[in-house]
Amino acid sequence: MPSDSDAASGPVEIWTDGGCKPNPGPGGWAAILRYKGVERELSGAEAATTNNRMELTAAAMALESLKRPCAVVLNTDSEYLKNGITRWHTGWVRKNWRTSGGDPVANMDLWRRILDAAKPHQIDWRWVRGHSGDVMNERADVLATAAREGLK
Repeated sequence: MPSDSDAASGPVEIWTDGGCKPNPGPGGWAAILRYKGVERELSGAEAATTNNRMELTAAAMALESLKRPCAVVLNTDSEYLKNGITRWHTGWVRKNWRTSGGDPVANMDLWRRILDAAKPHQIDWRWVRGHSGDVMNERADVLATAAREGLK
C-alpha cells in the first residue's frame, strides 16, 4: 500500500476479525487495511480450525501484506491476540515457547508468524469491543463470516 515517499503521512490502519461456527469447526478471517483513504480487504477460510486461529491468521495476513516498514494501528476485538502480542509473548519466548504452567503455547506457529511479520513495523495494538457498533470492526466481522460461509 504505502510507498517510500509516503513515510510521514500517517499510519496504516488495520481492522481484523476471525471466527468459527461451531468452535472448533469451519472458520473465516478478514482484515481491512486503510492508508490515505484507500482501502484493501483480505479474507479467507479454513474448513477445520478455531476462533483463536482465525483471529491470529487475520493479523498475520494483514501484516504480511505490507510491502515496507510502516507505522500501523491494528484494531482487534480479540483479547487473546492483543494480550498475546503485547503481554504474554515475551515470557513464552523466554521459556522456549512454553506457558507459565510448562505446556507448549497453543497456536505457536501463528504467534511466530505474527512476530516475524510485525518486526519491521511500529505497531499500536488496540482492542475494540466486538459487536458494539464500531463500523470497521463490524465490517471485518461480515467479511470473515462471508468467507466462512463460502466454504459450504
